[in-house]
This record gives sequence, C-alpha cells and structure tokens, in this order.
Amino acid sequence: MVELPLTPAADHRRLLPDGAEATVDIPPEKMQFLKAAFDLMEEPFKQFVAKTRPDWIVVDVISHWAADVARECQVPLVCFYAYSAAVCAFIRPSEYLAGDGRKRVRPSPESMTSPPEWFSFPSSIAFRTHEAILVHPGLYGNNGTGKPDADRLAKILESCHAIAVRSCIEFESEYINLFAGLNNVPVIPVGLLPPEPPKKRETVTDGPWTEIFEWLDQQSPSSVVFVGFGSECKLTKEQVHEISHGLELSNLPFLWALRKPNWAADDLNIFPSDFGGRTSGRGKVCIGWAPQMEILGHKSIGGSLFHSGWGSVIETLQFGHCLVLLPFIIDQGLHARLLVEKGLGIEVERREDGSFTRNDIAESLKRAMVSEEGQGIQARAREAAAVFGDRKLHDQYIADFAEYHQAVKQG
Repeated sequence: MVELPLTPAADHRRLLPDGAEATVDIPPEKMQFLKAAFDLMEEPFKQFVAKTRPDWIVVDVISHWAADVARECQVPLVCFYAYSAAVCAFIRPSEYLAGDGRKRVRPSPESMTSPPEWFSFPSSIAFRTHEAILVHPGLYGNNGTGKPDADRLAKILESCHAIAVRSCIEFESEYINLFAGLNNVPVIPVGLLPPEPPKKRETVTDGPWTEIFEWLDQQSPSSVVFVGFGSECKLTKEQVHEISHGLELSNLPFLWALRKPNWAADDLNIFPSDFGGRTSGRGKVCIGWAPQMEILGHKSIGGSLFHSGWGSVIETLQFGHCLVLLPFIIDQGLHARLLVEKGLGIEVERREDGSFTRNDIAESLKRAMVSEEGQGIQARAREAAAVFGDRKLHDQYIADFAEYHQAVKQG
C-alpha cells in the first residue's frame, strides 16, 4: 500500500470532520466535500504513476481524473465496478450518462422506476419511487464538485481499455452478457471476491462476544436471524424502533449488530422501552463492531435481515443463508430486486414514501424463515453457496483477469 495525501481545499477543510477519508466517516450531506478533496489527489497520483510506471491502472467509477493521468502517462486504464452486473447494466451505458442521451432516457426520477429500454429480456431491475427520488439527483445533479457522478462515470467508461465487474457467469450470466454488449471494450467478470471464511472461533476473544457465541451455541441449527445494516446506513430512531418491534413480533431468535446511531445519547436510549426485557433469551443485541464472518459462519444462523449491499450479499450467500432485504441507499434497492428475481430472498414491503412498519418486518421474517415459501428460498440459498463460497472458482477468475492483462501487455 502506498499512502497519498488527501488534502481538502481550505474552504472544504472546515466542512469535513478531522481525519475524514471515507464515506463511513461523514454524513451523506457532506459527500460532495469528500469528493472535492478526493479530486485534489490527481496531482500526487500522477506523480506516483509517472515515477512507478505501472502496467495498468485499475480505478473505481468516481476517479474520473485517473483517465487523464492514464492518458498522459500512457498507461492502460481498467474501470472496476464493485457491484453486480445487473446494477452496472441498469445505470451505465456511457452514451446515456451525459448530454442528449441522458436527457432522453433519464430525464427524471420516474425514468428510473422501470427496467431500461436496452434490457433485452424480462427483468425486475429498477428503483422504487422513493429510491429514485434520491438516486437521480445524486447521480445526475450538481454535487458541489463541478462534476456530477454520471459525468465521472462516462469519462472513465469512455477512456478505459476494459471493465472489470465483481460478479461471475455462474450467478448472473444474462446480465454480464447484456452489460458486455452495451460497451465497446471487454467486460471481464473477476469473480465475487468472497472474503476468507473464519477458520477458528478462538479469533473472537472479546468478552461480550464470548457470551454471545455461547448463546448461539445453544440455539437450534439454522434458526437465528442475523440483523445488520453495515456502517453506511444511518437508521432513524423510527426505523430502529420499527425493526425492533418487528423482531419481537416475529417470535424468531435473532442477533442484531447495530452501529450506535448519532441521535442516541447512550446505548440505553436506542431501543423501545423494555425491548431487551421482552426479548430476553430469544434475542441478542450488540452495539458497535461485530465479527460478521464468524457470526455468519455459525451453524445456528439461518437467515439475515440486512441492507442488500453487494459485499454483504456475497458474505451471506457463501454460507447459504436466506435473505430478508431492507435496502436503504444507492445500489441496494437494485440488488434487492436481483436477489428476489433469483429466488434467494424476500424484500420487506414498504409504502410509496419508503416507510415500513413492524408488521412488514415480522411478516417478511416469518415468510423467509418458517413458511413453505421460505423453505424454497432456503434451498436455493444453499445451492447458491456452492457458487458464492467456491474459492477455487473465484481464484480462477482472478487468474484469468491477470492473464488478460499479461496478454495485452505482450501485444
């Protein structure tokens, strides 16, 4: 790893918290200032590339200035998407990201609430209205940096020599092939990049977690719901309380790992009154960090209520757990549609404004965990584990990706 300076401009420095270097460090409304600071890394990055002369530059979709660096330094560029191919195909043919193409196919949030015209087969991949209202201005609108995210995407796509996607043919061949047909450069699946599964429980030595894993050991196999919404989702008090009541109403055993909300004065003020007392023995809650892979790998876990972020999807399905999907931000809604389409999960019902109730949570959990419908989902999730957890398969994807680079280098 090589450290490059992230130095905000003077007018942005006062708007970012000290030490803020990633989206997890800031609230959504300050994202534009982090992007502006990130854009100032172009010059030190250019100096690094000019000095080291790498064979390739692999960048994500925000680093639009890397295209200029790659061209000036004559280094081929690869665009890397950390999303499913279904999400990539929905959003990212470059001719529809800017200019007249965007104005024609994506003039408003409503235009994102149905599968796009370039989809050549039946699909459910589209945003809900409440999601599109947030995503459309976030993607196409001005963000204070002078470069909307869609323009950043378009520049990278138009400049790259290849596109790498965190996916595999075995899971979504139809969307990989569709996305490949929408681009003028090779689209290369690099596998799902599953994290290494935990080898020993002894790696978890923290006091509270020792107690929690002892509790998990006492539960029936595949009976516990793991609940987690990651570090990016900032749940409101109402959402936390409705999820809490939903877990209580479901009568299912659960383990909830929750990052402390910024609206809570202390841990005691997070949940509804006496929530812990009413669910004592049946549920466990941990505020803060959680050993997620060790939890998901425990034999008592059978399902997961989560945000459907792609990384968490991969972590969960490599253990074959059924999915209860409650998406909140950016790509999560599209991934939820994909997983329901594949028969691997149930999405929590929501109102037109995106709100949900405790009954919506409880009903979705019971459908996934104890109903006849859920048995089919559980069976398909176990089958999916043979793909998502196959390290040999995904290592081969990386080997093929490296081989492609070598072949291009040698001409």
